[in-house]
Amino acid sequence: MACTMAAPMWAGGVTITSYGHSALLINGGGQTVLVNPFKAVGCAQGLREPRLNATVVLASSELPDEGARIAGGTFLSKPGSYRVGGLKLEGFAAPHDRLGGRRFGQATIWRWQQGGLSFAHLGGTAAQLSGEDKVLLGRPDVLIIGVGGGAKVYNGEEAAKVVRELNPRRVIPVQYVNGDAPSGCDQGGVDPFLEAMAGTEVRRVGATLSLPSGLGDSTVIDVMR
Repeated sequence: MACTMAAPMWAGGVTITSYGHSALLINGGGQTVLVNPFKAVGCAQGLREPRLNATVVLASSELPDEGARIAGGTFLSKPGSYRVGGLKLEGFAAPHDRLGGRRFGQATIWRWQQGGLSFAHLGGTAAQLSGEDKVLLGRPDVLIIGVGGGAKVYNGEEAAKVVRELNPRRVIPVQYVNGDAPSGCDQGGVDPFLEAMAGTEVRRVGATLSLPSGLGDSTVIDVMR
């Protein structure tokens, strides 16, 4: 009698849910990754804090607006190589600001694979990528990148330059303000980034995005809420 191979336990692809600011919950491959949970302070004022459970929590830093310890799961914020729940995660340091880290110290850039896709998370840095950074990141399937400007986040032109350098298949812009900026917030909206990326396909997908494990070869920008 012929044998049939069992279907894989976990189908490829991921589902991504945005909680605003730079907090994303990525579910796929039997694992969940929460990126940059925040306290509702600074530019995140008025947002609901993502008090969730995940396999692993990846933070750009431990600043309260991008690495608050409010979620359940293994919390990672420092550079290094990690294995958590079947995930292999690599973090490496980059200056948080445009002054070599002299104002806000070092942030952590993350890369990992999940659901058959390679991810790069640059949600909390304003420094241009070094040649070594580009080699380490390679060409990600999904690039998560801050675009709102201010002292510790890429502005639209800077973020567009990074996108052109890495040539990802999908871009998810984060760390920008919808509507009027809260008092004391130095970040702006997503439009300057989209203008700097003129000619690139833009999809406004709302709070939830599903991505298959096989993406097209061209770059698409997925604007979440």
